[in-house]
Amino acid sequence: MSRTRLKSAPPGRAEYRSPAEARAAFRAGATGTTAGLLPGHTQANLIAVPADWAYDMLLFCQRNPKACPVLDVTDAGSWTTPLAPGADLRTDIPGYRVWEHGELVAEPTDTRAYWRDDLVAFLIGCSFTFEAALLDAGVPMRHLEQGRNVAMYVTDRRCRSAGRLQGQLVVSMRPVPPDRLAAAIEESALLPAMHGSPVHCGDPAGLGIRDLDRPDFGDRVDAQPGDIPVFWACGVTPQAAVMASGPPFALTHAPGQMLITDARDERYRVA
Repeated sequence: MSRTRLKSAPPGRAEYRSPAEARAAFRAGATGTTAGLLPGHTQANLIAVPADWAYDMLLFCQRNPKACPVLDVTDAGSWTTPLAPGADLRTDIPGYRVWEHGELVAEPTDTRAYWRDDLVAFLIGCSFTFEAALLDAGVPMRHLEQGRNVAMYVTDRRCRSAGRLQGQLVVSMRPVPPDRLAAAIEESALLPAMHGSPVHCGDPAGLGIRDLDRPDFGDRVDAQPGDIPVFWACGVTPQAAVMASGPPFALTHAPGQMLITDARDERYRVA
């Protein structure tokens, strides 16, 4: 089998020797998608909500584990995580989003001015983590080949509500050649903490998606002839819940711009 694993950064992207080096670059102002960076290291989505909304968020994640597999939850006000010793959750992600009453009000690269002592941060598994395993199994990653972010879509599938939180499932899409579809399903299924196996393959209308060329988040990704669109649950789902539910305040990563942790993929592999 041909091995196509990405051993360096996508075209035009900086290369980093370690997660700590990447986080330092983001802290200094580097931006952009983290897709394809430091394969083998776990990446994580971020959402931080006031403590009086934290139980609702934890329950939402527990009830929707495919989209929201929790890797860590901080104490109120803390911006550190054992997944990335020395990291600062306020500064070490390339891009952030700040929400008030469900409305996007800012997209900073440094959130220290927005951070609150009552914020509880949730780190949620990310499908970028399993891309190295898919590449090793001969599954091409079209967005990496094209130097783009992954394409993400809001579906017509409702998440199970939790307290004051409700919303639609968000998915990421990767075009996969038919002869690699089984490998894509099998390899991603071995990492359930990174969303696991796909939720849908084939016709995007099955998820209520009208036009693959118009993603709700991320970049349009060009398929090759014969490719099948494959959809995985996405860690942007909590942002859709914020938009639908309108908590007074929330802070999230920008879609496709993740925390790169020191944890290794093998830690979460089930076989």
